[in-house]
Parts: sequence; structure tokens; C-alpha cells
Amino acid sequence: MYLPKLEQFHKYKEMDEGVLGIFETPEAIMHAAEKAKEKDYKGFDCILPYPVHGIDEAMGTPRSGLPWVTFFAGIFGCTIGILFQYLTHAHDWPLNISGKSLNAWFAYVPIIFELTVFSAGIYTVAALCFLSGIPKATRRILHPDLTSHRFGLWIPKSAKGYNESEVVSFVKGLGGAEVTVVKPENQK
Repeated sequence: MYLPKLEQFHKYKEMDEGVLGIFETPEAIMHAAEKAKEKDYKGFDCILPYPVHGIDEAMGTPRSGLPWVTFFAGIFGCTIGILFQYLTHAHDWPLNISGKSLNAWFAYVPIIFELTVFSAGIYTVAALCFLSGIPKATRRILHPDLTSHRFGLWIPKSAKGYNESEVVSFVKGLGGAEVTVVKPENQK
């Protein structure tokens, strides 16, 4: 078990200004991510058309904090399920049916389970949408092939040690098929 840390809940930052390198294979993007991590660029990202096993370790990103959101949301849903049923049966509407106890917890299990799963699912999706900045219909498309078959290494201008010419030569040296310097849309 790992303890939650603030860096696990990093919010998505829009890609406004930096350098984008395009790579052809998953192996190439893994190598590029490892080298960018070694070069100590902070805040770089890999844009992938599908999941690539091991990319998180290659980038040095911390484990996601979403399991903590799911865990605590499940505890919240479980607590609400227990309290709602107990207070309804034992205090608000006490009916003695066939001599059963007013706190017959085994009858609560289906509702508790459903509220636990429902609460965990809803809060996890809400946290994921918040952290990834969804919905936003005006996302900038850096390269049309990144959604189908090519891989991108994004090094933002805010990265520590960013020098545009050095970053461009660094990405080209990694074997980037295309290297593009991205400027804000109003500076084109």
C-alpha cells in the first residue's frame, strides 16, 4: 500500500508552447521518455494512441491518486447505506415484523453494496474529469497522427532547463521523425 501524495493528483495542463517530437514505434517513445527523464526535463509528456506498458516508469510519473478517491468514496457510500437503513428501520419507522430485530444488518447488505459501488464509481469519474480538464471542446490538436498510429514527446516551455534550440536538437538526436516548435495559437 502506498500513501497519497500531492503529486499523484496533478492536473492536466494545456499544451500551449513547447517542442513536439513525433516517433514511429512504442520502443522509440519509451527510449525518448527515458532520455528526457535523464535530462531532467520536468513536466514533459508522452502522447500515445494506445496504452504502452512501462511508459509511466520510463517517464518517472508517480502512481495515480485515483484509487484513493475510489476508496474513500466507497467508504462514504457504505456509511451512507448503513446509516440510511439503520436510522429508517430502528428510529424513523420501527416495525416489528415476525419478531426480527430492528437492526437486522444482513438485510442491509444489498443496498450497502450498491451504494458503495455507485458512490465509488461516480466520484472516481468526477475526479478523473476534474483532473484531466474534461469537458473542453477546444483542445489544441498538435498532430493528427497522434490519435491513430504515431507517438509524441511533448516538452513544454515551462520545463526546467528549457532552451528551444537545445530541446529541438535533443529530440532530433533521439530519432524524432518530425520535430515541431509549437507556439501559442495567437502568435502563428
